[in-house]
Amino acid sequence: MPNFIRYPNPLLTQPAVLRPVDAAMLACGAQLLAAAHDVQAYGLAAVHLGQLEPIIVASLASSPTQRNYCLFYNPRVTMVSPDSETAAEGSVSMPGIEAPISRANWIELSYDDADGSPHTARFEGFAARIIQHETDQMNGVFFLSRLSRLQRDTALRKFAKHR
Repeated sequence: MPNFIRYPNPLLTQPAVLRPVDAAMLACGAQLLAAAHDVQAYGLAAVHLGQLEPIIVASLASSPTQRNYCLFYNPRVTMVSPDSETAAEGSVSMPGIEAPISRANWIELSYDDADGSPHTARFEGFAARIIQHETDQMNGVFFLSRLSRLQRDTALRKFAKHR
């Protein structure tokens, strides 16, 4: 089982810096993909492994019970749907806690592949939610920061009891 960093580790609030794809990023991507497979995560950001790299992995399967992983280097959400939906989200860095988070129904994502070639793609539904969540995390935005103060305090109390 991968050794994920735990909330409130300060790395979770630090953004990764975008840069050309290099050997260190490729090695981190391989570790990230292996970790996602190992725990059957919907998605992960490199920071979950304690690495401030601009990399995320997300399952693009239409069903949340399936996994079809894709690595994104230097991901940037460039467009979002005006419509949103609220659903439960959690984090491997805060196991056992879920909270309702509002996310755009679709997004446009710019990213680099493993060769450093740029791409842009549109994602909808569950895949869009995962990519938004992990891109936030890559940018130092932990999912709790998207909650009201009352919701965040409730989640923190539950987490303290859960530990």
